[in-house]
Amino acid sequence: MQRKAWRLKAGNINNLKLVIEDLPEPGPDEVTVEVKAIGLNFADVSVILGLYSATPKGEFTPGLEYSGVILKTGSKVKNVKPGDQVMGINRFGSYTTHLNIDSRYVVPLPEGWTLEEGASYLVQVLTAYYALVPLGNIQPGYTVLIHSAAGGVGILANRLAKKMGAFTIGTIGSPAKLDLLKKEGVDAPIVRDENFYKNLDKILKDRELNLIMETQGGKMLMEVFKRLAPEGRSIVYSAADFITPGSRPNYLKILWKFLRRPLIDPLKLTDGNRGILGFNLIYLYERVHLMHKYLEDLKKYDIGKPMVGHVLDFENMPEAVRLLQSGKTMGKVVVKT
Repeated sequence: MQRKAWRLKAGNINNLKLVIEDLPEPGPDEVTVEVKAIGLNFADVSVILGLYSATPKGEFTPGLEYSGVILKTGSKVKNVKPGDQVMGINRFGSYTTHLNIDSRYVVPLPEGWTLEEGASYLVQVLTAYYALVPLGNIQPGYTVLIHSAAGGVGILANRLAKKMGAFTIGTIGSPAKLDLLKKEGVDAPIVRDENFYKNLDKILKDRELNLIMETQGGKMLMEVFKRLAPEGRSIVYSAADFITPGSRPNYLKILWKFLRRPLIDPLKLTDGNRGILGFNLIYLYERVHLMHKYLEDLKKYDIGKPMVGHVLDFENMPEAVRLLQSGKTMGKVVVKT
């Protein structure tokens, strides 16, 4: 079987090239998926620019999640069959029309969901759940600050936090996204502008800040962390501050930001009984039993379908990556094959 795939050597979005290549038969534990939709994640931008620690060496196909139809199954596969619609996650390799994957990493597409919605769910919901529950230890009555609250993770994190009895503060980079946050039921939407810290202090006047979904990095990471209550936690899973505009990284600007990044003294953490925890989704990919446990736990919260905000064609993959990089998106960016 032949497939189309986007490949590159990391470092420049312009390096993305569409190739035709052979796909072998699936192994005994694998399935062959005809990919119908590909979900883009902010981590993809970091990987493509070469700013992600797990970026493969040499040429590779990016992409962490997808949805599609099972074409073939290996001799040991029991959980799916040809013709089934599925959604799945991948360490890398989803920017393609067909792929082989261990069958443990695909799950059935929920009834009534589109394939675009299926490609918008797993990475976002697992990130949101793992940050809020195992790492964040969210409790009823908590105040949770969610950065990038109009993005794929942010929307689902707000829904989850609300279901768990929390008061949510959602931050966004543009006033154009305020209506979405209000529609999603964010208790206190706030724009990251020149008045951000003043407005945040007004919101926090009579309440403690217990949990931060941290995506910004830089000065904002430290300034918001200072406002954490005792036993509060900041869960770091992205660092938008290091993503620069353009097709390739501005290494001088990144180095300047790196040298000026906030430095956390572990001894100072004991002064306020507060903590910072980091999370990389590859941790769950390598512990697939946890991934399935969390997906099962999530069913009781009934948080609804993910929001698909932008849909582009497969041939326009570089444009889709640039759109996500721009920070102007709302909901999920999806590419259809």
